[in-house]
Amino acid sequence: MKSYFSTHPEDYKQYDTQTLRDRYLIEKLFSTGEINQFYCYDDRLIVAGICPTLSPLSLEAGKALGGLTFFTRREAAAVNLGGEGIIRVDGEVFALDERDALYIGKGDHDVQFESANPDNPARFYVCSAPSHQHYPTRLIRRSEARQVHLGDAQNANERIINQYIHPDVCPSSQLALGLTELLNCSIWNTMPCHTHARRMEAYFYFFEEDDTRVFHFMGEPDETRHLVIANGQAVVSPSWSIHSGVGTKPYSFIWAMAGENQEFTDMDFVDPADMR
Repeated sequence: MKSYFSTHPEDYKQYDTQTLRDRYLIEKLFSTGEINQFYCYDDRLIVAGICPTLSPLSLEAGKALGGLTFFTRREAAAVNLGGEGIIRVDGEVFALDERDALYIGKGDHDVQFESANPDNPARFYVCSAPSHQHYPTRLIRRSEARQVHLGDAQNANERIINQYIHPDVCPSSQLALGLTELLNCSIWNTMPCHTHARRMEAYFYFFEEDDTRVFHFMGEPDETRHLVIANGQAVVSPSWSIHSGVGTKPYSFIWAMAGENQEFTDMDFVDPADMR
């Protein structure tokens, strides 16, 4: 499990392109028949890509979680981005179509991830955060996500935010997660940008055409940097950093947040005139 350590905003100003990529970019999440896990010390978020084929796969806690089982003190959400998938939680079966999500609350669970058809495997994008209160496991269909329409075509930032793990949809201890889809040839996932100091965020980008690239902007508002993102890559965004992106072609992304606040509107907006 690769670790991504917290960094001070003054330190990151010295990073060159490769150092930025090493410290904040998750380059490969999905490997066929395997689980790839990444531990983020900012709010201790774990990001994982799970792509089962012939055999079920289970999250392993390992040394990073002190020898406990994965869900003993953690909650998680899994979004399926591939073929039909199955998640078994203590023997209960949940079938997930593309863009369905499953929330799993804390507890000593036996959790297994499977593909209904190994030739068209499921691709589970999983985010997990520490949890101090149990909430029940719940399947959230794509149609059940809370939709928020933001932006407009004139500013090239029109988008639908599908909120899966949100107090109004599926209560959780601290995890929040949603999927954003851009509309009508919009290319900005958010602009004006913002920060939210009480929670960190992870962005997972995916798109139909592999030659698409997203330029993900990060850093303090007056000291910005960017990462060039390919299909299926993710960015760890510290709470002190802006997070905004612009794509060369249509794209979608999953955002996941952990921290001391779940209010979606808890944002400090940045005037573009103040950005550097």
